[in-house]
Amino acid sequence: MKIAHVALWTRDLAAQQVFWREMFGGVSNELYISKNRPGFQSYFISLPDGPTIELMTLPELGDGSNGQELTGWAHIAVNVGAKQDVDAMADRAAQSGILVSPPRTTGDGFYEAVIRDPDGNLIELVA
Repeated sequence: MKIAHVALWTRDLAAQQVFWREMFGGVSNELYISKNRPGFQSYFISLPDGPTIELMTLPELGDGSNGQELTGWAHIAVNVGAKQDVDAMADRAAQSGILVSPPRTTGDGFYEAVIRDPDGNLIELVA
């Protein structure tokens, strides 16, 4: 089995679309505006060698209480290639002010850096 896509609730759909295009080379479809659910809008961003991410928003996007949708996920790990690719992307992220943790080898053997997307969600860049 393969994952069809992962989904991310966001308060700033445009910023997320730009982030995934510029940081990861994602390709976006046209903006989808739901006729069935008022206010729902989304983009699908296809990563070059990986999954598709559905970026979704609603005007009433909440804090998760009472069954409301909320922004984010715990984190997502994106395999960006080799260690030098992690280093290069971490350098770009540092220049943009979104680097959370510089490249390092973790206890479980991954070489990774951690960045934040426009909503503050954590993304691990791994090799």
